[in-house]
Amino acid sequence: MKSMALLIDTNVVLDWLMSRQPFVKESKEVMELCLCGKMTGYLVCHSIPNILYIIRKDFSVSERKEIGLMLCEKFNIIGIDKRKVVEALVNEAWDDLEDGLQIECAYEVNADYIITRDPKGFVSSKVKSLSPKDFMNL
Repeated sequence: MKSMALLIDTNVVLDWLMSRQPFVKESKEVMELCLCGKMTGYLVCHSIPNILYIIRKDFSVSERKEIGLMLCEKFNIIGIDKRKVVEALVNEAWDDLEDGLQIECAYEVNADYIITRDPKGFVSSKVKSLSPKDFMNL
């Protein structure tokens, strides 16, 4: 049986890594499903440098490198190319380029869901978005 494919938004990874309340519990549950292989997890390539930059005050350089390598090992990393950027830019339904790129990447890999704490940024998405809490309640 094929495991469910989830594109994980940057904010979910950050909630898990930084134990951000009140979001950490459900974010951790979603991340663990991907880390242990029960779900197929995807990250868009720009999420990795964004995550490592944001956590720089809480983790040493070596810890950040280890986190980055672990994410690359456990998740499928989706690249961004000119076509995805153009598709995101001509989509008038969003106001955040990062969300537009996440939508294009989720569609390309035929993700079942985009897991995000910001579902309003994905209203126009061809791939349904859910918060970690809503996903865990499915």
